[in-house]
Amino acid sequence: MNVLVYPSMLSADVTNFKNELKRVEAAEADGVHWDVMDLHFVPNLTFGFSLIRDLRKHTALYFDVHLMIEHPGKWIDAFADAGADHITFHIEACETFDEAMQIIQKIKKKKKQVGIALKPATDWRAIQSALPLLDAVLVMTVEPGFGGQALMPDMLEKIKSLRQHVDENQLKTRIQVDGGITIKNVQTVKAAGADCLVSGSGIFQFKTQTEMANVIQEMRRGP
Repeated sequence: MNVLVYPSMLSADVTNFKNELKRVEAAEADGVHWDVMDLHFVPNLTFGFSLIRDLRKHTALYFDVHLMIEHPGKWIDAFADAGADHITFHIEACETFDEAMQIIQKIKKKKKQVGIALKPATDWRAIQSALPLLDAVLVMTVEPGFGGQALMPDMLEKIKSLRQHVDENQLKTRIQVDGGITIKNVQTVKAAGADCLVSGSGIFQFKTQTEMANVIQEMRRGP
């Protein structure tokens, strides 16, 4: 199984994003993950589309943008035009399933890849009918809002169940997992069925270029 690794910029040195992007690029990560928080949907405030737009010109890295915001449909154009390659929004931020379907189509019209994120308490079956339209489902293995949390072990069953459904129905939807992934538990997460890994402190805690490259390669490597 081809596994992608996206370091989360939430754990990067915010005073030197340009250099951090160069480090990630040199370490041969598959892209970077941007956690966009609005202080309403989650109790934290992070990046906006203007930061992504300004940094886009400094790297060719794949930009995986995770919108943890209210009313995500209002902001699709802004983040797409800023340089996002993939936009993920939360099903919990939508008042109806029809709203989620409209956002999916809006992202596709911008010719971007699309994902739906699930909080720990949300069953993946809530979005089952949308799965064929999605490039990825993001399974949160922590409560969204802050980096550095420990992975919730009971989320592994959710990943396994989703993987079984994706495989049985021959879907191309990737299973992305974000929250507490480290070199110590990554093999367990992959064994459950994840094929796209987001890790913040699990990667950025390693300060030398060699260490960062080694941990990314180890996370990508099969069991």
